[in-house]
Amino acid sequence: MVKTVLAKRIIPCLDVDNGRVVKGIRFVSLTDAGDPVAQAKRYDLEGADELTFLDITASSDSRKIVAELVRRVADEVFIPFTVGGGLRSVEDIRSILRAGADKITLNTAALEHPELISACAETFGSQCVVVAIDARRRAEGGWEVYTHGGRRAVGQNAIEWAMHAEKLGAGEILLTSMDCDGTRGGYDIELTGAVSTAVRIPVIASGGAGKVEHFYDALTEGGASAVLAASLFHFGELSIAQVKSYLRGRGLEVR
Repeated sequence: MVKTVLAKRIIPCLDVDNGRVVKGIRFVSLTDAGDPVAQAKRYDLEGADELTFLDITASSDSRKIVAELVRRVADEVFIPFTVGGGLRSVEDIRSILRAGADKITLNTAALEHPELISACAETFGSQCVVVAIDARRRAEGGWEVYTHGGRRAVGQNAIEWAMHAEKLGAGEILLTSMDCDGTRGGYDIELTGAVSTAVRIPVIASGGAGKVEHFYDALTEGGASAVLAASLFHFGELSIAQVKSYLRGRGLEVR
């Protein structure tokens, strides 16, 4: 039996706050990075495989994602579009999918109400449910999960939580290293590898991309199925085409 090798995916991420794309370092010191609709359109044209849209203050501000902004982005893109931030119920998720999202991502709500993962998987299908894990390294070893846009530690081990999320019906894990986020020093290969080894579902590596080699490392050493980046792409320091060309040159199958 021939094993199918799935093509690796390159995913730009729009972190949105008050209707603008922002980018920070380790989840703080946010700077403006443009209009989300314009950025989404550009990434679609540039050959991104998917697009992720995260309303990064929806949970901490206890409010819902603005469905109208999601609709405006969805109208401009033809690639799979994942939306997260402040989703707390099956009804919230249904409204965002109706607004044009292809997948949703759960972070804070999934930890507070794990049954929401199962309810969404049963209602919309596992392929639609991405569980986002924001993790920070513990001094004593391992990684701890944070919620509310990286503001609250919850005492949960990141590897164990990823495994539990898979059992509940998650179709993918979006794994962000809070230690590496925005630093440009590379993805946390140890964290990515640990989660990728522990689960059977795809893992999207996030946090720390600074050069093309970092994408390759996350996809090979880290075992990720996809790599997500933000500021490198937002500010034009690397294009999606450059990343794909490099990965192809190193022998990886990309879309």
